This record gives sequence, structure tokens and C-alpha cells, in this order.
Amino acid sequence: MSRIGRLPVVIPAGVTVEVKENNYVVCKGSKGTLERELPIEMNINIEDGHVIVTRPNDLKKMKALHGLTRTLINNMVTGVNEGYQKVLEVNGVGYKAQKQGKKLVLSLGYSHPVEMEDPEGLETTVDGNKIIVKGISKEKVGQYAAEIREKRKPEPYKGKGIKYADEVIRRKVGKTGKK
Repeated sequence: MSRIGRLPVVIPAGVTVEVKENNYVVCKGSKGTLERELPIEMNINIEDGHVIVTRPNDLKKMKALHGLTRTLINNMVTGVNEGYQKVLEVNGVGYKAQKQGKKLVLSLGYSHPVEMEDPEGLETTVDGNKIIVKGISKEKVGQYAAEIREKRKPEPYKGKGIKYADEVIRRKVGKTGKK
């Protein structure tokens, strides 16, 4: 059996999980509400404060969907209860980030400032050279953080660009002079 799929998802206090027809799961918590349609092949049951996902048979596809379904439900429960955040760092001379209303304005060495509108349900804050993306959907937080990073990826020589706070950039040695 799938090691991840076998684990029950604990529903914390203040969070409600409903399973409607066609495996349409609705999670409500203090931070908000998340809804998602999950694979109909899986059996999702709620038993005494736990969500248990079981699979109908041992086909390779069912094994894959088993762990995926359980993880998606777990991410929804964690999101509505605690929320998710990603921290990015802006490194480089003259590189900076500012917040103007719901817009994130980045100065990244281009001839123009890069403006990004915060997507629905996400919030960005700027603290010095750090950009913090917060939201209840793990998928949306990760996607928006990746889009911000894509505007100027960190380069390997000086490390200039936008990187994740926990990312390690493999540095390269620059040119050496003639001898």
C-alpha cells in the first residue's frame, strides 16, 4: 500500500471537511475556504476527526492517485488552518522591490520597472530585500512565487537576481587574467 496514502489526514479544531458527490471536497477554516474535485476512483471517508483515503485496487494508476489524493486533501486542510508562505530575496546593486497598493513593483536592472498584480486570494509584502507571498492555496502561492522569481533568475557569477530564501545558488568562478 502507498505509505503516504495510508496515513489518515487529521482534521484540526475549527476546520470542517465535506465530501460531496463525485469526490468534490470542501474545506472550511479560519483562513478561508478551499474547494477541489478529486479523482472519482478514490474512496474518501471522514471517520472521527480523520479523513481516510482508500483505493479500489492495486493498479499502478490507482497507487499513484492514492498518495496524490491524500496529499491534496492534507494541503487543503493545512491551508485553511495555517496558510502557506514563500519568502524570496532580491539580491543585486540597484535591485529592489516595492509595494504599491495591490501591485508589486520590481526594479531589476531593466530599462523599465516590472509591475505584477497580486492574484486573487494571495497577498505579497515587502520587507527590505525580502518578498513574502502568503495565501491558503499551496499551489497558487508556489506558482506566484515562481512567476516573481522568473522575472530575474539568480545568475551563478555574482548571485544577482531573485531567489528563494532557502535556495542555494551554485557559484562559478569568473574570468582570470592573462599570465
